[in-house]
Amino acid sequence: MTKENGPEKAGLTEKQKKIAEKKARGAAKLEADRREKLKKIEELGHDPWGGRFDNHLPIGEIRSREGEIVVGPVGDCETGKAPQQTGPKVRAAGRIVLRRKKGKLIFMDIRDWTGTIQLFIGKIQVGEENWELAQCLDLADIVGVDGELRRTQTGELTIFVEQLHFLCKSIETPPDKHKGLHDPELRQRMRYLDLIHTEGSLERALRRSKIVQSVRNSLAEECFVEVEGPTLHTVAGGAAAKPFATHHNALDIDLNLRIALELHLKRLLVGGIERVYELGRVYRNEGISPRHNPEFTMLEVYQAYGDYRSMMDLTEKIIVDAIEATGQPLKLPWNDTVIDFTPPFARKTYDELFEEYAGVSPDDEAGIRALAEKIGFNTAGKHIDVVKNEVFEEKVEDALVGPVFVCDYPASICPLTKRKKDNPAIAERFELFIQGMELANAYTELNDPDLQEELFAKQLEGQAEEDSMAKMDNDFVLALRHGMPPAGGLGIGIDRLVMLLTDSATIRDIILFPLLRPEG
Repeated sequence: MTKENGPEKAGLTEKQKKIAEKKARGAAKLEADRREKLKKIEELGHDPWGGRFDNHLPIGEIRSREGEIVVGPVGDCETGKAPQQTGPKVRAAGRIVLRRKKGKLIFMDIRDWTGTIQLFIGKIQVGEENWELAQCLDLADIVGVDGELRRTQTGELTIFVEQLHFLCKSIETPPDKHKGLHDPELRQRMRYLDLIHTEGSLERALRRSKIVQSVRNSLAEECFVEVEGPTLHTVAGGAAAKPFATHHNALDIDLNLRIALELHLKRLLVGGIERVYELGRVYRNEGISPRHNPEFTMLEVYQAYGDYRSMMDLTEKIIVDAIEATGQPLKLPWNDTVIDFTPPFARKTYDELFEEYAGVSPDDEAGIRALAEKIGFNTAGKHIDVVKNEVFEEKVEDALVGPVFVCDYPASICPLTKRKKDNPAIAERFELFIQGMELANAYTELNDPDLQEELFAKQLEGQAEEDSMAKMDNDFVLALRHGMPPAGGLGIGIDRLVMLLTDSATIRDIILFPLLRPEG
């Protein structure tokens, strides 16, 4: 762990400097003690960095074998052996998270990624050599054991160790078990310690993996094909966002890290991959907040011969399947409330929600502009639909508890979306909102190449050179001219989905390595 060399830190009082000096001396002594034990382990003929350790069982599986313990006549347990029980022979490996010594007995808790179990190490039971090795064990060391699974007199499920194996020495002292890791930035910067020592952190990371796997399984069940598109784009398209720019030396061309997956996936629709998706990282050179990270995981799905209603059904399936894959009920805690994911989710139009929460008719241009000015938006020279959407984002989105599909957006703000046949001012688009967060965005995809080119050109008007849509993606328009089947398209923010399904208040808790400012 990074040590505090407090006296060199500017602005500390004399008292703070003394405390920092004392902590630094204490840390140095603890490290020296651990290094002495490392030498002792080597002297005993063991590799302090361990090696291959086959045939051990996950601790969760070991605990599930409790029913194999057979209880016989009561015996003499003064030695701790508890002869009245017999249990299965087991082999386990894990990190020491608790250690208690009582004379010639040592009790330890070890933990792996499936659970925690107690070890009993008795000098008589393990022999002199193992006992000497046990004296070299510290918190956070990694050990393997062979022994018998039984219960102690107090009923604690325990491995009574017969053979001890040293697998890795921890040179650094772990965080104080009572103080733990409470600084959010320290937890994110030293995620490995967070996973070891913060309750729920490892479980949350593993749950994320189950959710992502469930998403892939759900799409496979519906015959979707996963692909990998390029992450370096000559034109940053598919979304309105500022990209990260880079340069390729060999070709001497400027490139952008992708801000969306959309346009290349649609090219594959043209090519005949009728159900296609990508689940991968995208990058946007924008702000950081509890709901935003500059790199994040996005799922984008395209289905030939579908529409935005097809995508609603698919979105519900993906979310419900993910909840079931993590073994949770459809009613989940979120902060101080409960989210009910029981399908079907509510479906309401953009205009009816606008009137409900903004208190202005969606057709009242003067009223909308007046409300926008009152909120603090500058409306001069802006199309009314742009103003209306600014008000919607300010007044409506945070109020949407959900899950609710917000359907039928103004067409003028949806350049990639097909219009309604009976009302071309409305786009066949939905966004799924849950607890004020946009979780999913879907369209009936526009496949008219002439209209697409016209809308792109209109969107480019007045864009700054560095903005994402400041250049026309002519190759994409050319692809459309070869004929893209009518389709539905869907994007889901995987990080936000994991937030909601793990009751995490910030996106930085469910991204293992969020972007942080360099130390110093």
